[in-house]
Amino acid sequence: MKNYTNSRRQFLQHSTLAGLAFASSNPWNSIPFTSMINKAEAGKRIGIIGLDTSHVTAFTKALNALDASQYAGYKVVAAYPRGSKDIISSTERIPAYTTEVQKYGVEIVNSIQELLKKVDVVMLETNDGRLHLEQALEVFKAGKRMFIDKPIAASLKDAEAIFAASEKYKVPIFSASSLRFSPSAQEIRAGKVGRVIGADAYSPMKIEKTHPDLFWYGIHGVETLFTMMGTGCQSVNRYINDEQEVVVGVWKDGRIGTFRGLKNGKQEYGGTAFGANSVAHLGPYGGYDPLLIKIIEFFETGNPPVSKEETLEIFAFMEAADASKNQQGAKVNLADMYSKK
Repeated sequence: MKNYTNSRRQFLQHSTLAGLAFASSNPWNSIPFTSMINKAEAGKRIGIIGLDTSHVTAFTKALNALDASQYAGYKVVAAYPRGSKDIISSTERIPAYTTEVQKYGVEIVNSIQELLKKVDVVMLETNDGRLHLEQALEVFKAGKRMFIDKPIAASLKDAEAIFAASEKYKVPIFSASSLRFSPSAQEIRAGKVGRVIGADAYSPMKIEKTHPDLFWYGIHGVETLFTMMGTGCQSVNRYINDEQEVVVGVWKDGRIGTFRGLKNGKQEYGGTAFGANSVAHLGPYGGYDPLLIKIIEFFETGNPPVSKEETLEIFAFMEAADASKNQQGAKVNLADMYSKK
């Protein structure tokens, strides 16, 4: 995926505006509302929760384009801006991203409850995973299908609670990184190299102190690893130095998969799958479109493209990596991370 970093940077430069100061206790009153550019019909109205990640401008620009026929008529019609309360890199983005999505006809509302009256499905985009359980519960109670951007939560315990609520209210959800649906990753998943007997994945590893180490940015590489390997990881060991970190996972059938978190040097995303028939290196980043298509298919069918079991195992892997760090690299079993019933 050697082209991913440059293409992502270029996209963000074009989709992000300079920040605006909040004008009053209700800052959205000072920003003019643009009428819908391309109205969505009933049943295809998307609402966004959280305007503190670049994903919201990318998704809205794509979905609300006049020629967005690949998205079956789904449009973003309303958004509730509030995301993280104390992660500065997130909170400072809200004014500019609010202005940006309004250019595509998105109405800004003052609460999640107000949003839910105007939309049919939801994209929970709040960058701060600590808020996801609380926000998701409001959506579940309204009975609306929901995509939850990564990380699905800031702890495995909260991730389990979100899936439990999904089952209680009979409202399907899924969560994923766009890297999962890159064409080359999906080809490996579909059997391009035969049975995957091992895999390596890597990504930048920026750390946010409010989340476990791998949750904030390492999740990109960890999800890439699981896309290639599938479920079944039993234990991990974590090795750390100033330049990088490596988490080695052992699967129940003896296969070994590794995640390498890049702290210094060239920051790229990629990986290699070692198969029974061949070896394959992940190709260029596929952009957001493959993920968006999966989200729309999910909204239409209610069938999640990523299972609850795989999502929870990814989070158990990342929490086990933190436990291994605290034990100077000792082996930690994923089974010990899950909540005891």
